[in-house]
Amino acid sequence: MKLLKFLLRYFPPGLALEYTQGGDVKTKIIDLLDLTAETDIRALAESIKADEPVITESVMEQLVETLQKLQAKVCDTNERRYYKYKTLQTHLLPLTNIAFDKLGKRCLTGSYDRTCKVWDIDSGAELLTLEGHKNVVYAVSFNNPTSDKIVTGSFDKTARVWCSRTGHWLATMRGHEAQVIVAKFSPTQNKIATGSLDATSKIFHLTTGDEEGTLKGHTAEVIALCFNNEGNQVITASFDGTVSIWDTRTFTRVSVLIGHRSELSNCIYNFDCSLIASSSMDKTAKVWDTRMYSCLSTLRGHDDEVLDLTFDNYGKKLATASSDTTARVWDVTTAFQQLAVMEGHREEVSQVCFSPNGQQLLTSSSDKTSKLWSVENGDCVQALEGHDDDVFSCAFSYNGDTIITASKDNTCMIWR
Repeated sequence: MKLLKFLLRYFPPGLALEYTQGGDVKTKIIDLLDLTAETDIRALAESIKADEPVITESVMEQLVETLQKLQAKVCDTNERRYYKYKTLQTHLLPLTNIAFDKLGKRCLTGSYDRTCKVWDIDSGAELLTLEGHKNVVYAVSFNNPTSDKIVTGSFDKTARVWCSRTGHWLATMRGHEAQVIVAKFSPTQNKIATGSLDATSKIFHLTTGDEEGTLKGHTAEVIALCFNNEGNQVITASFDGTVSIWDTRTFTRVSVLIGHRSELSNCIYNFDCSLIASSSMDKTAKVWDTRMYSCLSTLRGHDDEVLDLTFDNYGKKLATASSDTTARVWDVTTAFQQLAVMEGHREEVSQVCFSPNGQQLLTSSSDKTSKLWSVENGDCVQALEGHDDDVFSCAFSYNGDTIITASKDNTCMIWR
């Protein structure tokens, strides 16, 4: 074995070792989730060296410098404020969704005008228009981290895969009997999963577009889905009030998570896929154990429908957004206690995002604003104002230096 280089993963913190073995180039990722400003870096480097034969004494100083760089980035707790950088006049008809590529250099917008557009974040220039769908383009996503492909899901009952550099159409996924409203790349395999208002999800081959299997079992619309890290399971949330867990190799349902009393709005895994969180119109969110398929906690506190939720990058906190005009942050490690309430929006909060370092929370609202909040105490740090209609979506770039907000006024604003 021979070490080629160290690679950093900032959020959540980790170190990748790229090395050769038997003529093959391999990568091993070491999670460093407990890295803090107080961590003794040289001691950490020694412990990594003890566990990894590929690390020799000759590269120890390089390893220490690499870990110091990671520590400085991850443990920067300075409160960030953002200024309006660009306004993208995106589509003639309303926007549906937005998504960043891995590095935060490009973003996608989907629209009722039946197209998806690719934008350069630095210049604000439109790079590509992806045309071919015959109805609303509702779901848009890059295949991060490589970000060389795009998937779109449409009300025309299909999903399409495109080259993100040239805009060339690569494959069409057919077979759904109703609108496709969610489409995701598998993180490890040549597959795409779609969810539809026909109450099914499907697994397609990424290159050919061929259907590999249908996930049947929900009794109402599928409105969200998420792959686990291995790509061998996918979870789906439905208006039937349940989360289903599926094996993507056999296309069978492994378990059904039952307990919500109304339609679901989202379902997600945490970083290591040990937890699943679900949000519902029943005014609650639930946290589930993925090994026992049991409910660990029901998070109560919102006075109206819970519309969205997200884990921080460490998988230790969960944020929820609600029609009651608030967002809330919860501890999901042991006690499942409410840590902070973000009060200040005048209308429903439609989406929540943690900053990459987990220090701030970003919300979007029907009151035409997004807001930045301190996760520690729930105080509003900054209001991002300027849209003329509901702000329905918001996102941080990978390293947290850019925010994008999307509004029903058909514009996206880029904040630096």
